[in-house]
Amino acid sequence: MTETDVVIIGGGPAGLEAAISANDCGAKVLLIEREERLGGILKQCIHDGFGLLRFNLRLSGPEYAERFIDEFNKRNLDSLTQAFVTDIVKNEDGSFILKAVTKEGIKTIHSHSIVLATGCRERTGKQVFIHGTRPSGIYTAGTAQYLINILGLMPCKKCVILGSGDIGLIMARRLTLEGGKILGVYEAKSTPSGLERNLLQCLYDYNIPLYLSKTVTRVFGKERLEGVEIASVDEKMNPLKGNEEYIACDGLILSVGLIPENELAEKLGVEIDPRTKGPKTDQNLMTSVDGVFSCGNSLHVNDLVDYVTESGQMAGKAAAEFICKERKEIPIQISEDLAYSVPQLLSLNEFNGKFTIYFRVKKEEEKPTIRLNVDGKEVFKKTYLFLRPTEMQKIQVDLSACNLQENSLLKLEMSKEA
Repeated sequence: MTETDVVIIGGGPAGLEAAISANDCGAKVLLIEREERLGGILKQCIHDGFGLLRFNLRLSGPEYAERFIDEFNKRNLDSLTQAFVTDIVKNEDGSFILKAVTKEGIKTIHSHSIVLATGCRERTGKQVFIHGTRPSGIYTAGTAQYLINILGLMPCKKCVILGSGDIGLIMARRLTLEGGKILGVYEAKSTPSGLERNLLQCLYDYNIPLYLSKTVTRVFGKERLEGVEIASVDEKMNPLKGNEEYIACDGLILSVGLIPENELAEKLGVEIDPRTKGPKTDQNLMTSVDGVFSCGNSLHVNDLVDYVTESGQMAGKAAAEFICKERKEIPIQISEDLAYSVPQLLSLNEFNGKFTIYFRVKKEEEKPTIRLNVDGKEVFKKTYLFLRPTEMQKIQVDLSACNLQENSLLKLEMSKEA
């Protein structure tokens, strides 16, 4: 049996930084990654824009990942690649037994804490109710990116992209640069889903049309995709009858959202937030199960990889310092106009008063004010020029002057200044 202090599951940017952070706090670390090489999805993201916050540089995905892989290797940290965790059991003493399938066979691992850095998976066409047969030529944006950037294969020549998420926008540009024709990017929402910079650099700079409040309802083709049906949608994104349009194409790329990978968390009984689809955590990123921490996109979907590694650093440090104590927590409530906030709980155990809140709004807001109230008293206030659902925000809060108790009421609210 392998003995370690902290097991990190997932070798992408969050998992790498969690391993580095836990090691720097004196913990013995084991990182488990299902792929052959560390780096996660960044290995195939050859576009730039990574590291603007962390390094003040415009790095490509591989360049960004390499910095953390180098730091990981400098510390001679242990890792298992091409390995899958199949089972986790919590012992009576609070430690964990993990079973992992590896190249050498099944390994049993004993650890005192766990960091889940398992990332996301992409939604498929069936999950957004696209009807029709199953011809070749239909890809998620990540799969299309892998085909072009890693395998050097052109997935299609005349393409429709469904969804204006960042990966879809980036793939619109990538396919255009490789000689493909993008017939249009279609978005069911009334506003784009991607970052403003990607709309400018990936669509407008290449004269690629963006159609809002429209979606793909049906695909046509037997062996290979021959065309798609486009329909306008109402305010609830339900297709409207009578305005369907047929577009001939040989490729459909889906950029219709990400789902945090949390099967292992659910197996452990971790409480999942229905808004983020990730675990509910406190400010140290510990889940509802003592000793289990979550970070990166498995916690909630981030816009920027810089935030992913930031959460990895927090989770790794907390996992290394974890001591099982009776938990004292306060829920953080949010107003209805906010989509979600992370963390959802504030732990009072060894709390120094300072923590960070990440949040998103439900819709575009002009000149909104964000407030944090403790027992009805305003302790934080910030007014923004503009807030968009596509851009996650973070605020740093200091409650050291507050006399927090287990019955205290914390609420994050948004309002408009008169």
